Amino acid sequence: MKKLLLTLIAGSFMLIACGNRMPGTPEKKDTGGSVTLTDDNTVSERLDKTMFIQKIWDYTKSPKEWKYLGTKPAIIDFYADWCGPCKIAGPILEEVGAEFADKIQIYKINTDQERELAQVFGITGIPAFLYIPAKGRPVMMSGIGRSREDTKKMFIENIEKYLSVKK
Repeated sequence: MKKLLLTLIAGSFMLIACGNRMPGTPEKKDTGGSVTLTDDNTVSERLDKTMFIQKIWDYTKSPKEWKYLGTKPAIIDFYADWCGPCKIAGPILEEVGAEFADKIQIYKINTDQERELAQVFGITGIPAFLYIPAKGRPVMMSGIGRSREDTKKMFIENIEKYLSVKK
């Protein structure tokens, strides 16, 4: 009886943490276009594998050597629609992106739809964020802060540290 009760409680916490969707169950289809506009017109571009290879890095041609194809620093938000922390981080990243205006590019990759890209970067937990400087090696970070303010501060500090971009 105790085992059953503990299993039910653990399952409930998992549902809450994962946005009421158990991992492995079908997700809602993303019917939007490749660009998402928020209320303040901040743009984050959604990438699939083909777009990633064209805009970020063609890992099929140079799997061992990172060659960033973009011209300005970027952040890639690896997320899933069912992920509660991803739903928290997304709008904050959009807000921070707006504060950095034309200095950085924000991309989003749905890990449920683009599993190969998630594997290329060894992503085992989301949200995960790839900070890509204009020149140099990218840095992968995961998770969010304990509060909205902590998460926003984390993004700003990481942009300044890993992308060498100031407001």
